[in-house]
Amino acid sequence: MESSPAIVRFSPAFSLPERDERSPMTIDRIAPSRRPQGYSVMRQRWAELLFLHWEADSHHLQSLLPPGLELDTYDGKAYIGLVPFTMTGVRPTISPPFPPLSNFHEVNVRTYVHREGRDPGVWFFSLDAANSVAVRLARAWYRLPYYFARMSLHTTPERSDYTSQRLWSPPLPAECDISYTPTGEVVPAQPDTLDHFLCERYFLYAYAREQLYRGQIHHSPYPLQSATLHHCRENLIAAAGITRPNTPPLIHFAREVRTQIFPLKRT
Repeated sequence: MESSPAIVRFSPAFSLPERDERSPMTIDRIAPSRRPQGYSVMRQRWAELLFLHWEADSHHLQSLLPPGLELDTYDGKAYIGLVPFTMTGVRPTISPPFPPLSNFHEVNVRTYVHREGRDPGVWFFSLDAANSVAVRLARAWYRLPYYFARMSLHTTPERSDYTSQRLWSPPLPAECDISYTPTGEVVPAQPDTLDHFLCERYFLYAYAREQLYRGQIHHSPYPLQSATLHHCRENLIAAAGITRPNTPPLIHFAREVRTQIFPLKRT
């Protein structure tokens, strides 16, 4: 596993960047944040979200996507993300939460996509979760590449320590050991900024049996903060067949959001 420098600081820039004609700024990135019509099927609370992003080879990432999806880039640059967090209150909309099944940690490896210039969303290369029942259900119902892992999150006012070790299924090994401290004031991402591009995603895509699916998630904008990264040792990205640069990542942190999950639809 690779290690970042001892301490890395990054404060998100919330100013409007210069536009680049190579970046698909014409994609509507605001409409997906609005609550869709109809009923949600699940409610979840996401907490202690750490967003780590590195630039990645766009040609390689595109080669890993299923038919019908195009890589989404910002100023011509593609990104690979590693996002550890914890989930509570996971439940069907019509049911109360059941703590043994409703509360667990998760970490995902992701990139960003769109479909024919619309519906910008997330493509997951892997999602490791510390709940074997949730892993099986998500694989079956949402057709997402979930894996079962042994995970822990220890949080104090001084720092948070997050670990994950995949137990099944391959590719193995696939694990991470991350330590960080949130810093700075809460500043939601502004449209057209890199912060908004990386964090404010409301569509997800899945692919199974030669069929592309799209799901939608609704929540309020992330309460983003900067963070100090003390160390990041991980090979989850490599397990997905992707090489990331050995450089400090872009870092964002959000304390929590409450989400509504809508059904998958065929595209």
